[in-house]
Amino acid sequence: MSTVDPITLAVVRGALETAQREMTLTLEKTGRSSVFNLAHDYSNALFDHLPEMVLQGQDIPIHLGSLIPAMKCVAGFFGQDIQEGDVIYHNDPAYQGSHILDCCMYKPVFYQGELVFWAVCKGHLTDIGGPVPAGYNPDAREIYAEGLRIPPVKLWSAGQRREDVINLLLTNMRARAYQEGDLNAQYGACSVGERHLLALLERYGVEQVRACIGELKDMADRHMRALLREVPDGVYHGSAVLEDSGHGLGQLTINAQVRISGDQAHVRIDSPPQVPYFINSYAGNSVSGVYLGLMMFAQVPPPYNEGLYRCISVDLGAPGTLCNATEPAPHVNSTTTPMETLADAVRQALEQAAPERVTASWGHASGINIAGHDPRNGNAEYVTMVLASIISGAGANQAMDGWPACGPLCCFGALMSGDIELLEYAYPILIHRYSLITDSGGAGQYRGGSGTRIDIEPLQHPMTVVGFGEGRQLPTAGAAGARNGLLPPKLGRLIHRRADGQEQSYQHNAQLTAQPGERVINCNPGGGGYGDPFQRPLERVAEDLRNGLISTAGARLDYGVVFDAEQQLDHDATRALRARP
Repeated sequence: MSTVDPITLAVVRGALETAQREMTLTLEKTGRSSVFNLAHDYSNALFDHLPEMVLQGQDIPIHLGSLIPAMKCVAGFFGQDIQEGDVIYHNDPAYQGSHILDCCMYKPVFYQGELVFWAVCKGHLTDIGGPVPAGYNPDAREIYAEGLRIPPVKLWSAGQRREDVINLLLTNMRARAYQEGDLNAQYGACSVGERHLLALLERYGVEQVRACIGELKDMADRHMRALLREVPDGVYHGSAVLEDSGHGLGQLTINAQVRISGDQAHVRIDSPPQVPYFINSYAGNSVSGVYLGLMMFAQVPPPYNEGLYRCISVDLGAPGTLCNATEPAPHVNSTTTPMETLADAVRQALEQAAPERVTASWGHASGINIAGHDPRNGNAEYVTMVLASIISGAGANQAMDGWPACGPLCCFGALMSGDIELLEYAYPILIHRYSLITDSGGAGQYRGGSGTRIDIEPLQHPMTVVGFGEGRQLPTAGAAGARNGLLPPKLGRLIHRRADGQEQSYQHNAQLTAQPGERVINCNPGGGGYGDPFQRPLERVAEDLRNGLISTAGARLDYGVVFDAEQQLDHDATRALRARP
């Protein structure tokens, strides 16, 4: 039991949470790119000297899980060569990073000459060099064709900024001003975190703060073990299918086995051999996918720290496989595909263990990156991930419909679309439409959340567009008897509409060029439904129709509910249709 009084524990916990929140606000207010200041595609965490995570922000799940092995790898790389005033940077998946666009900054926090904490900030840079703007190269056959790999390196050494190293990194990136601005924002966030942590140590001292942190980790451990003891012992299996995203690979299946024994769980992942395409996932990223599938099931209360995973062991299968990739496998798409598929496989295995905790899957990421030269700004180069384009629907559960425009699964509600007008201000584009998609939510007694559509036109310049992700061939997985009809809105799609109105649709990852007067239309899938859709109350179906979330055709096909031309419910036809086997 705790050796610290509850009042002190609560104050220390609150101070840690405040430090993390201030880091997040610093990134939002000082980040240069729209990925930072609008979409919030970044994550912050605090680690102790061990180093173990003592607090994670309410940020991007794919970042947070991978920070645990990455922090240990970075600290181990430098060993005793860590000094006050150092700042370390890193993105390499071979050193437990997630993917090379997620660049992570680590600042050791010393108090009275002793290493006590690490303030850590990971953010998605809009470019990392390489042959394709924004880093998603669908033609890469090896990691060397994807962009700049950054093994652990010091950007500040004993308080001195390494201009030579920083210049080397930024020189290899497009739209340098944006990347430099975001890097400086990360440094500011880590420095703000350091300031709060030093104030906490000054007030309570190292011994008391460490005792409180130990109790917070123990508390998280107790929460997870208590949950596992409620689950029947046994071995449970789940699988999820990865779409054929290009190059004739076909569909690939990821299998998860979860063994529950008392208050412990062991997760085993089996996946196909790694492929010469950017959907391989290295170990740090795959561990994060396992943790996401686990947390979708667990739904334990805070605190959220490394103590949650003491009773969880993970085996990613043989090296050189899709979910345990080795050099030189290409990987940049891995934080969405296959991570979301991996999380789904784990989630399905855990649903076998405890059906009463079932949750449908969230929509998978299906989005676009754009790049070009801004004619409004002396043809300055720009590049960005349009994160508004991947905002899909959340999955439903046994108590409620899924939230619309809340996904994708890899971000689990933490990603923001931002103000569309600010995107138009920042880049030479016109956004004709940003809306929910009718009939996109998975059908069920509880309906999945709707996905979104965005229509973008480049202004006075040719615009490079790179489509990535999945959800364009297979609908989002439902739960507890839910099913998806075959209406096209259930699937994501990428459409290039030319000036003459002709359209080309893509069901796989692609790179294209859009000219002024043309539009690029990206649609992503909704979340999965929960339960038999014929059990959805008629008044809820009628409300969805009035709100434009479903159509009359969708009501009939998915829910067995018939409306006339005036959208009035036809009770006789509905009873007859719902009575069919």
